[in-house]
Amino acid sequence: MMLNLPDLSELSNSANLSNFSKLSKLQSLPSLAAQGNSSAVPPHMAQALALVRSGRLQEATALLMGQSQPSEETVSQVPLTQQSPQQSTHQTTQQPAHSSPPTQRSRPVPHAQRFQNPAAWGGAGVEDVLNNLEARTKKVSPASADPTSQQPATATLPTANEPGRFQRMAFKHHGTSHPYHLYTPQTPAPAGGRPLVLMLHGCTQDAANFARGTRMNALAETAGALVLYPTQSPSANPNGCWNWFRPEDQHAGTGEPALLLAMVRHAMAAHVVNPQRVYVAGLSAGGAMAAVLAQQYPQVFAAVGVHSGLAAGAAQTTLGALSAMKSGAKGLKAQGTRGGGRAVPMIVLHGDADTTVHQRNGEQLLHSVAASTSASAGAKANAAATVQTQEQGTSADGQRYTRTCIIDTAAQQSGAGPAAVLAEHWLLHGAGHAWSGGDARGTYANPHGVDASAEMLRFFLTHWAQGSATHHANPRPQSAGPTA
Repeated sequence: MMLNLPDLSELSNSANLSNFSKLSKLQSLPSLAAQGNSSAVPPHMAQALALVRSGRLQEATALLMGQSQPSEETVSQVPLTQQSPQQSTHQTTQQPAHSSPPTQRSRPVPHAQRFQNPAAWGGAGVEDVLNNLEARTKKVSPASADPTSQQPATATLPTANEPGRFQRMAFKHHGTSHPYHLYTPQTPAPAGGRPLVLMLHGCTQDAANFARGTRMNALAETAGALVLYPTQSPSANPNGCWNWFRPEDQHAGTGEPALLLAMVRHAMAAHVVNPQRVYVAGLSAGGAMAAVLAQQYPQVFAAVGVHSGLAAGAAQTTLGALSAMKSGAKGLKAQGTRGGGRAVPMIVLHGDADTTVHQRNGEQLLHSVAASTSASAGAKANAAATVQTQEQGTSADGQRYTRTCIIDTAAQQSGAGPAAVLAEHWLLHGAGHAWSGGDARGTYANPHGVDASAEMLRFFLTHWAQGSATHHANPRPQSAGPTA
């Protein structure tokens, strides 16, 4: 993840340059070369980093603001370490300590038992989709009588093609053009309308790159789901990052949250979408923005997926963002959703060898769900609101992981099945800063390990939004105006 470094102009204008000493004491800014690919570092970014590290903030700011050109001499002085995909994805790390002994995953429960009333979970097609995902599962451990017996199985790499349409759609927000890409599956829409997944890319990526690297379209085809991919405007952030760390982009009705919600509504107006099955996911900066959207629009998004990202409210400044990326957010307070409800169900994947966004940020995301759920349950019932389970496992190609789940005890007792799982946290051992189980043709995508896209979609399909009456499927879809 790279931040919007032009914000460093605030430092260069400050009379007290001690801020820079604090900045330089952080771990060196994350390698701009993506693990799992060989993307080159833009010359202006390389020189800017060199200038920042040497204390020449005015020159760095001028370069990033387009007021000067990169110098080959300065660029050559920037130490960049690129790792091969094999090195970055299979780095040996020490197994983290856990507060309680892990439980083993139980034998998968047949879907006929998981879903007492299939129609209530999405009508025709949903059970088949979940069965299809489970059929690709690698069984990890023998059965055990613990709460994980109702948790869904682990999916492996998808093999489906993408026979649907992947189009660039024309869209304007407040008079400014903000085109996005939309995947429309060939698979007929499920009863009640299609699910919709909003996918937010990381820094230096765009919609097409992210779609390729995540392989989400192939899985969406199986589920009959739409997938919406925005692209960050260079004018909003020259590095293509979503501005998750700026206060003006952290609240409903303003900035980027308002823009992204408007895109979702635009797609919903042109297609038959089930308003209770709208989801959001993202990588790195996109993951952090996905967490913001889930917190600010809990009535819109039924579940959220965060890969290598940060919690909503983790930072409000550039320096705070760098600090959170280095070691986790400082003094992060438990924040409920806008309106005071419980947290939106969340699935988190994070590598414990991630040198760009520290793994503590993934843990903080998990804790935010638990805290919000307990608070909404009331002071007297806090202790019994949720139960936490943990298991060890191995992906089909040998990557070890630790999965921690937060389960709603009341929902579990009422037979809610997988929907009782409020949050999943996958700690991917040895994985770096890249989309796990992705396609190496995309940047920041690791073809090895747990299939993040399959796990996210599996988690999404078991959760429905509550109180989303503000969005209705349009019975007569109209063209959204593809431009390519």
